[in-house]
Amino acid sequence: MQSEEKKALHRNYHNNFYGFPLHDDSELFCRLILEINQAGLSWETILKKEASFRNAYSGFDIQKVAAYTDADRTRLLADAGIIRNKLKIEAAIENAKVILGLQAEFGSFEKWLEHHHHLTKEEWVKLFKKTFRFTGGEIVNEFLMSTGYLPGAHAETCPIYKEILKQKPMWARR
Repeated sequence: MQSEEKKALHRNYHNNFYGFPLHDDSELFCRLILEINQAGLSWETILKKEASFRNAYSGFDIQKVAAYTDADRTRLLADAGIIRNKLKIEAAIENAKVILGLQAEFGSFEKWLEHHHHLTKEEWVKLFKKTFRFTGGEIVNEFLMSTGYLPGAHAETCPIYKEILKQKPMWARR
């Protein structure tokens, strides 16, 4: 990928997605899976593969992913368009099952996140480690910053910061 293409890829994510509040459970699940898969890799690699992830994981349909079978696991492990890591694939499937439980209890994954929005980063990390698979401190921090639950995605001097504030991210409601 040429340097200009790389810049465009990052600029699009920075200007249109990073730090903006997400309200759709499938998109929240998507971001969690992408953050998990980024562990040990560059964000650029994940951005380039996002469409392949979306296709491989049934459009991030939580019910479908939670129902994946051994055949689906084998299919995912053979899919060169995604990160073929058994632990990350298992985490996606198991985390989908967890999210179904959270939806049953709270009404949505988003409402579960909103219920806990007052937590500190350290408390979030403990909660995620207790609740989900493959969610270390950096993954949790990036997931929460990228979806508007923790501040820090953009500096106050960044023009995108003001755009995010207009959407009233949870971190600004504390």
